Amino acid sequence: MAPDAPACLITRPEPGGGATAARVAALGWCPVAAPALILSPLSMEPAPGARAALLPSAAAIPALAGAVPPDLPVLAVGEATAAAARAAGFTAVEAAHGDAASLAALATARLDPRAGPLLLAAGRGYGDDLASDLVGRGFAVIRREAYAVAEAPGFPPEARAALSAGQIRAALFLSPRSARVAIALLEAAGLRGAATGIRAVALSGRVAEALTSLKWKGLDVAPRPDHDALLDLLGPAPSPAPRPDQKDRP
Repeated sequence: MAPDAPACLITRPEPGGGATAARVAALGWCPVAAPALILSPLSMEPAPGARAALLPSAAAIPALAGAVPPDLPVLAVGEATAAAARAAGFTAVEAAHGDAASLAALATARLDPRAGPLLLAAGRGYGDDLASDLVGRGFAVIRREAYAVAEAPGFPPEARAALSAGQIRAALFLSPRSARVAIALLEAAGLRGAATGIRAVALSGRVAEALTSLKWKGLDVAPRPDHDALLDLLGPAPSPAPRPDQKDRP
């Protein structure tokens, strides 16, 4: 990554924000961490009767790993979450295609509702639509809160400085809530106008809808709701504009 590489705002929280930043840096961008949400693992009660566990987010993995045996089948929302589950020691992991609808479809394809209930490990206040979808498909669902979600009180100083200086050329948004919170943080910091110089890159149409209250330089939507598609859409960093003292050199 060049010292004067264009900057990309990373609104994804940990766990996962650092991994996204590393891949953004590999594309030649200067990643600037600006998590819109703060995720905190919770202690999760065991679910001994569960036939399989569903992971709509990698943030649920720490709590799940402490509550169920590693050989319990795990269905993850996408490949990145599946990889994180395998790294945590789970041995029977399959990945859906990046959203809750495909996760429910994977459960239907792989599991028999008569074999036992599914454990849905999700964030506090999340997972209602997925649970309803699963119940509609005939599954019994055991819900467990795996992590708490809080809104960030503000952008980190580095992110505020980069936004104020007009250094941010692109920004990644992975959920509707983080998009809405990021906009609120921009407005609270008096940086609403910074959006006009930023290309917003959204994971899905729902995320893009949450971004429409600001005028962005561009608003692009990934063709699939997964991490790889988002980064492919971001693409390599554009070449930095030459400094005035470099123009017209032979």
